Amino acid sequence: MKIALIFALLLASQYCCAPPAAAAPALALQDPAVLKRVAEQYLQAQSAALAGEVSVTVGPINQRMSLASCPAPQAFQQPGARTWGKTTVGVRCSAPVAWTVYIQAQVSVVTGYVATSVPLAQGQTIEQSQLVLLKGDISAMPNGIVTDMAQALGRTSTVSLASGTPLRLDALRGKPVVQQGQLVRVVSSGNGFRVSAEARAIGNASEGQVVQVRTPAGAILSGVAKAGGLVEVVF
Repeated sequence: MKIALIFALLLASQYCCAPPAAAAPALALQDPAVLKRVAEQYLQAQSAALAGEVSVTVGPINQRMSLASCPAPQAFQQPGARTWGKTTVGVRCSAPVAWTVYIQAQVSVVTGYVATSVPLAQGQTIEQSQLVLLKGDISAMPNGIVTDMAQALGRTSTVSLASGTPLRLDALRGKPVVQQGQLVRVVSSGNGFRVSAEARAIGNASEGQVVQVRTPAGAILSGVAKAGGLVEVVF
């Protein structure tokens, strides 16, 4: 009985005095400042080709995020996302722990843009005296802002515009190079051949627009309007 008691006491002393198991090493956390820098560098590279004074401002990052440290975080944007104005940049990690965060940013582009100096009526042909070149942040404006007066001269506005309105390319129509009823020269080309013939335009078209023409035989063709009363049909 005494021997059993002594053995039990020895066994208990071993468990009592055994060193505690080593704690698992703490996982290193990602520095939010690194994520901000990665997003900023990505947007600077994407906007390098933009004309004007470009500035990138990356929004604040939640300092309480507990993301595992990543040796090579990569920035990206969703397909079709704007690279200027208000935008969103994703930063992701694939190893050792996969995670993705999204960061708000603002890319400003200060450059010259063309605006009306007087009111313009719908359909009015635009002249240089009716335009003024201003400077501002076009990232806050709609897409397609005109930045060169040559892009607007001789065109007509599809809507009425107040004085001081920035011009947009999609609101301008080029001067027709082919008019309805005009006798045009149709040039057809294909693999190993090129022929031309006369036809009559069915509608109006600016250079580069598609227009339909009717041949003397009554056939209707579609082609691209060119300067000088030409219509190009490619087979």
